[in-house]
Amino acid sequence: MGVAQLAERWLVEPEVAGSSPVVHPTRNGPTSVGPFLFKLCKAGPVEQTLEETVLDELTVSDQPWITLVWNDPVNLMSYVSWVFRSYFGVDRPEAERLMLQVHNDGKAVVATGGREEMERHVQAMHGFGLWASIQKGDE
Repeated sequence: MGVAQLAERWLVEPEVAGSSPVVHPTRNGPTSVGPFLFKLCKAGPVEQTLEETVLDELTVSDQPWITLVWNDPVNLMSYVSWVFRSYFGVDRPEAERLMLQVHNDGKAVVATGGREEMERHVQAMHGFGLWASIQKGDE
């Protein structure tokens, strides 16, 4: 049973939670919530917290993210260079520069951009058998 199904069952069938649902008025009319949720609603300004969370998420998502490729003891340098050329579409000198940076420094930044795009790059690098990760870029 999924989380949504458990929550729905808890709200509809009070015996699951051990007590009857509490009706808590909201702007949109009365809402049936359990005693735990009622306490959370009474605890403080929920709307203000949600607005602050949304603003924090917008600020974080605006920051650039980077894809790092890490040195590993398995893949040949020529293979790593080929992956950079074939996946990222860089020319041979740039691919070799990045590959040497991975080899000599232990890692290289191969892409910069939005988080979702960088996550796709990391998954692609894993698909090629390379070690890769994502992290927030410098501002």
